[in-house]
Amino acid sequence: MRIPITKYGMPQVVVYPGLCVLAMAIIDFLVPISLLFWLIESVLAVVLIWMLSFFRDPYRQIPAGDNLILSPADGTISDIEIVDEPSVIDGPATRIGIFLSIFSVHINRTPCAVKIEKITYRKGLFINALDRDCGNVNESNNIGMVRLKKPYDKMLVRQISGAIARRIVCDAEQGQEFTGGSIFGMIKFGSRTELYLPAGCGAKIAVKVGDKVNAGLTILAKYDRTD
Repeated sequence: MRIPITKYGMPQVVVYPGLCVLAMAIIDFLVPISLLFWLIESVLAVVLIWMLSFFRDPYRQIPAGDNLILSPADGTISDIEIVDEPSVIDGPATRIGIFLSIFSVHINRTPCAVKIEKITYRKGLFINALDRDCGNVNESNNIGMVRLKKPYDKMLVRQISGAIARRIVCDAEQGQEFTGGSIFGMIKFGSRTELYLPAGCGAKIAVKVGDKVNAGLTILAKYDRTD
């Protein structure tokens, strides 16, 4: 049976809820039944549910199509703009920024069938992930990849820590191949994920700022042709 909790949640998915349950038991023993008792127990119950839901791993039916570029993260499209990307694309790129709130699924997925070319981790600050420039200064992890299907464009997925997030997890390794929508990591707590595509690559952007997206489900861009 599939357990809808990500393996990346260990040990937090055990330790944090366990501490929450322990706190509820202590309150139950020390605080007499009263309005205050029920208020504290209700708050702890909400926190417990949130802790478990944060590490949820919902089933995703990945859309088929070699011409599709799927969202690498759940969240909200915060910006779409042309920037210079020297590390992987080596030139102008369309950057699609996705903000993940503390209520979003935080698992990252590949945007299409890809081969990992290089992974570069960088230490940094932890400013608000709503800031579109936070990727320049925050802790981040760049996953450079190339499409396995025509056109063989390079692309970049950047995992970025936010003001709350303190750990980036990436299972991918250089040279590894993934099918589209495959899980390769997560960012724990509020954060930002960016997708970079070569500017003028022929993939038409299918989302706009403010749209809600789901990793491995929402189509961010689509090629007219892949031959």
